[in-house]
Amino acid sequence: MVKHTGAQAALTVEYTSRHANNHMLKVVKDPHIEAVRNIGIIAHIDAGKTTTTERVLYYTGVSFRMGEVHDGTAVMDWMEQEQERGITITSAATTAFWKDKRINIIDTPGHVDFTVEVERSLRVLDGAVVVFCAVGGVEPQSETVWKQADRYRVPRIAFINKMDRIGADFFRVVEMMSLRLHAQPLVMQLPWGEEEGFRGVIDLVEMKAISYDVATLGVQYQREDIPDHLMGRAREYRERMLEIAADHSEMVMGKYVAGEPIEPGEIKAALRKATIGLKAVPVFCGSAFKNKGIQALLDGVVDFLPSPVDLPPVMGLNQGEEEAREVNASAPFSALAFKTMNDPYMGQLTFLRVYSGSLKKGSSVYNPRKEKRERIHRILKMHANRREEIEEIYAGDIAAVLLKYTSTGDTLCDEDHPIVLESMEIPKTVLSVAIEPKTRADQEKLMQSLRSLAMEDPSLKIHLDEETGQTIVSGMGELHLEIVVDRMLREFLVNATIGKPQVAYKTSITKRCQVEGKFIRQSGGRGQYGHVWLALEPAERGAGVTFVDKITGGTIPKDYIAAVKKGVLEAAETGIWGGFPVVDMCITLYDGSYHPVDSSEMAFKIASSMAFKKGMREEGASILLEPIMSLEVVAPEEFLGEVIGDISSRRGKVAAMEVRKATAEVKAEVPLAETFGYSTALRSLTQGRGNHSLSFLRYQATPAAIADNLLSQYRTHT
Repeated sequence: MVKHTGAQAALTVEYTSRHANNHMLKVVKDPHIEAVRNIGIIAHIDAGKTTTTERVLYYTGVSFRMGEVHDGTAVMDWMEQEQERGITITSAATTAFWKDKRINIIDTPGHVDFTVEVERSLRVLDGAVVVFCAVGGVEPQSETVWKQADRYRVPRIAFINKMDRIGADFFRVVEMMSLRLHAQPLVMQLPWGEEEGFRGVIDLVEMKAISYDVATLGVQYQREDIPDHLMGRAREYRERMLEIAADHSEMVMGKYVAGEPIEPGEIKAALRKATIGLKAVPVFCGSAFKNKGIQALLDGVVDFLPSPVDLPPVMGLNQGEEEAREVNASAPFSALAFKTMNDPYMGQLTFLRVYSGSLKKGSSVYNPRKEKRERIHRILKMHANRREEIEEIYAGDIAAVLLKYTSTGDTLCDEDHPIVLESMEIPKTVLSVAIEPKTRADQEKLMQSLRSLAMEDPSLKIHLDEETGQTIVSGMGELHLEIVVDRMLREFLVNATIGKPQVAYKTSITKRCQVEGKFIRQSGGRGQYGHVWLALEPAERGAGVTFVDKITGGTIPKDYIAAVKKGVLEAAETGIWGGFPVVDMCITLYDGSYHPVDSSEMAFKIASSMAFKKGMREEGASILLEPIMSLEVVAPEEFLGEVIGDISSRRGKVAAMEVRKATAEVKAEVPLAETFGYSTALRSLTQGRGNHSLSFLRYQATPAAIADNLLSQYRTHT
């Protein structure tokens, strides 16, 4: 039995954690970049991310009690809406110490509606822990966050959680990682027992079994010999592990071929190289809720995930030329603002990831995108919503500062050594609601609250409908907009009327057409003359709108081509019916004429807009596109018929079904317009025992009858 002594008897762990007795984090002046790990906890909703993070904070000494999501006491879920719903809505940052390594942790949401929180977190993180449910396996949002991590080339380790649950299947999840994620899972541990009999894990590096003491909440644990009935499988998976290690280390290869003993440190060094090179994903297992497997997971973070110096230098643009910044404190300062948060006591907090150099309180930095200087009055280390003021931050650090002009995605740098770092990809909205203030006094409060919320959340879009005068708020889904409205009413005390959610339809065309646009005005003096011929033709789904200039022979002067392009692209943004934007179209300018005196940029802009709208109104040319969602339902097998019948009634198509241990999993494609209120309907169908997840899949043509019904109200006004 591993035993320890000290003032914090309830917090004894195998390795000494560094923390202050006043619950605030110690900040080391010289952070030793090699000892830093910037990681995110990412997963599908309800896989156990926040519970895992809470155990990490407890075992590292940051927290003095275990917070629970279901009780609303989780440290990282500090928002009222998170505590009420038992889900993570916004990413939260904290810092912990393990094995003399400083681990900066960002706990991210799992719900698809808040995927932008994962996107901007992965943009600035060096590594990630991907949590999978041992029952659900690789779920839809698991695939989404995995692709996001692929996009930013983030090394990962996996933690298969909930091994104590009925239906837990470690080897099925490992297989799903290979098949669905096209990953190379590297099994580092095997489960010791399963479901209610889950005792601990088998460490394949040390070839020892680890069991956890329930009485000490897993703080104390015992290493012992592997049980005989598990030895065969342990040797099999250790052999696979050694093969991968040998592929990445000549030393290990030599010993492996010669049949010589290989030291654990040599194995870990080789596998660390494979992990950082994105060649393998070490897989751990446990049960965060039952306090089993977390210390070994922390060891995995330290042993396999990279420090900032293990990764290539950050790249950016300096006056249009690509430039690299070395990750060290002596290089010119550069940092990326990846998140903003409205603090009720301090104002707008901006979270920074420092890539090079250092930043002291009282110094000035430069924002090259806004062309503004920012004064650094305060620097804060964050622990969820708790703050600690510090004097300086260094390369590899994550901290918050008080800034005036900077927003998400902006770069801050040394003004004498400017650089613009790559920003992040913001997903497009799929759902909208109309909001109207109840009184004139609420109008200003409404706009102020929406501006503040949009500053925090770049996936939230706001615009004014000129026809109705309503404020339209667009977001990622029903829950996203529900949270936005709840915060607006609760935090900003705005009295407003909220309309029904509206689907973000788009329009396109189905056939090629050639159209003429001519704008001529005579007013006694200089007139207006613009004349264009456009070819509109459909493009592949997801291609957007492209403009091609094929003018030859000077029929239209080059000076007016930009005005033509601007005219058609602006017209495409609002479309011709209901403000639905036009997508997936190629617009070619191939002919026209001009007047040497009366032609102007404005005339050609109007003429091109007229031609575009004329083409969109041609008989049979326009088509309405609707967002299609990927729906995955998990429910008891006895309700399978009711679930499938309900999906069919919503114009859904079942893509796959699987029944395992009396639990049915259904995958389907359903139009977003048919999913409103699905949570309530599913609870009713399954007696509260079913759950589901939705994620955006693609846009596709809306059935003609439904499209005609939606567009009929707009055609009469155009």
